[in-house]
Amino acid sequence: MSSKAAVLYACTECGYSSGRWFGKCPGCDSFGTLAEERLPDAKDEAAARPLLRLVEVEPDEAERIPTGVPELDRVLGGGLVPASLVLIGGEPGVGKSTLLLSALRAMGDDRRVLLVTGEESPAQVRLRAERLGGGGNVEILAETELDAVCATLERERPGVCVIDSVQTLYSAELGSSPGSVAQVREAAARLLRVAKEAGVAIFLVGHVTKDGAVAGPRVLEHLVDCVIQFEGDRYREHRILRATKNRFGSTNEIGVFEMTATGLVGVPEPSQLFGHTVAGEIGSALACTLEGTRPILLEIQALVSTTDLAMPRRVATGIDPKRLAMIVAVLSRHAGLALGQADVFVNVAGGVRIEEPGADLAVALAVASASRGAPVRDGLAAFGEVGLTGRLRPVTQAERRLEECVKFGSQAVLVPAGTSTSRKAALVEAETVRQALSAGLEARPAASD
Repeated sequence: MSSKAAVLYACTECGYSSGRWFGKCPGCDSFGTLAEERLPDAKDEAAARPLLRLVEVEPDEAERIPTGVPELDRVLGGGLVPASLVLIGGEPGVGKSTLLLSALRAMGDDRRVLLVTGEESPAQVRLRAERLGGGGNVEILAETELDAVCATLERERPGVCVIDSVQTLYSAELGSSPGSVAQVREAAARLLRVAKEAGVAIFLVGHVTKDGAVAGPRVLEHLVDCVIQFEGDRYREHRILRATKNRFGSTNEIGVFEMTATGLVGVPEPSQLFGHTVAGEIGSALACTLEGTRPILLEIQALVSTTDLAMPRRVATGIDPKRLAMIVAVLSRHAGLALGQADVFVNVAGGVRIEEPGADLAVALAVASASRGAPVRDGLAAFGEVGLTGRLRPVTQAERRLEECVKFGSQAVLVPAGTSTSRKAALVEAETVRQALSAGLEARPAASD
């Protein structure tokens, strides 16, 4: 007698599943997102495997695989780990497929590489490859049926495989359509087993939601070894590659790319690209931030304008809006700036997002410059954390930040007092934010345009 197929109701937003239907998802509080899914019949229990002592397990001696794209290697932690599962997401048209095709072409010189395409035909992929300089030794499979893809990987055992995209795969055993929570979860789990057992390093291309998160259940991000986000949009020529999860390296590293007519090109010196300011320009300051092991110079732009609104706006692009609100409050309370009836807009030039507090001092300088109408001193860079008491706090790896500032022509660097570094000649120290503004801004206001 055959058993009845189990029925689950899974949320299309967060992946929560239950044996009964709810109008409101208990996991994410969304309404009308629980969809019915029929699971396959239960299989016989797998045979028990012998236990091993941890000291008896042989460590994997395989070295990391260079992808041929240095910026991608940096984000991965030094290269692609064999038998790993990497999820890469980003906005449509940002360059995910182009980047991975370039990496496959480079890796194909030393090992077998396979591209499984579910969204484009082989002819369309060939056109993109011709624009990048040829297809090289890349093998291609146009298939969306999960069983066929897994069987091909187990039979051919390529060194590296790209699945473009995981939302197009489907299993005939599940009753739901491709892209549903159950299908994405099953595809990720099956591909994970194949990667570990067959020794295949797999890239999964994932769609993103309107909020920028990888589409599908959260279990998808938990299953994979590395989650990479491609930031930027099709209207900007520069892209930022950032790891939000990495079992084999740091999540603080970023890769910078420039989109050209021949594909994505890595930018080895992002400070030269983003760290440009114009002498005498009001509301502009140069910050030195740290992304993983790489210091980067970034231009911080600010605009302060009188408002007629009851609640003045604090708009931040590239930094945390709550961080901006805190810095504005500190400037009002401890530096005497009249910002209570002014809108404050702050932007990080180039579309880069800053997540560390080392840029606080440069943000404060830019806002104060825009408020007072006085430019920042010519050739001055800054880094440091602003405290709620108005006191400046030193940040980590000051020596590397200072070296980056001097390398790209900064004549002086404004830092919190007590910053530990061997380069004292170029330093301008300040204990409080009020002292920093006195030292960092020109004494006389610049002439208006």
